[in-house]
Amino acid sequence: MTDLIVFLVLSLVAIASALGMLFSRNTVYSALFLVLNFVVVAVFYLLLGAPFIAMAQITVYAGAIMVLFLFVIMLLGAENLPPSEVLPWQRPLAILLSTILAIESIYLVFARARSDASIISPDASVNTIENLREMAMTLFNQFLLPFEVTSILLLVAMVGAIVLNKREKAG
Repeated sequence: MTDLIVFLVLSLVAIASALGMLFSRNTVYSALFLVLNFVVVAVFYLLLGAPFIAMAQITVYAGAIMVLFLFVIMLLGAENLPPSEVLPWQRPLAILLSTILAIESIYLVFARARSDASIISPDASVNTIENLREMAMTLFNQFLLPFEVTSILLLVAMVGAIVLNKREKAG
């Protein structure tokens, strides 16, 4: 019964986020509604018992593809919003999230400095839960720091492209 309730609530969220994406006049908000829709689809995969597909949905679609969408939107200058005041909660939230990221990075550098990752032999059964669990644990234990570094590099590249684009428009 609880699965049905969760499914119905998530269905409403998926429909609302899809409609928000379609009817939003701001392209950045539209892209954020699409990210929310991707996350809800990933939760649907979890409900169906497919955790690897859910992780791939989040990583590939909500992560990489949406970064590219937002990169193109910002590069083209479609993010121009009417002038408004900065909300008072934005700066403390940014400081809190930056601190959490810094603490996580420091922990990963010092606590997980060595890598003892093992490779699964080709003769092992590929579709077992143990192999998926082992792969997930390897990804999120031994290779979390490279994943975080890659995400920061993508963010820096996006900010750099925006700065270069702003200089080009100003000049």
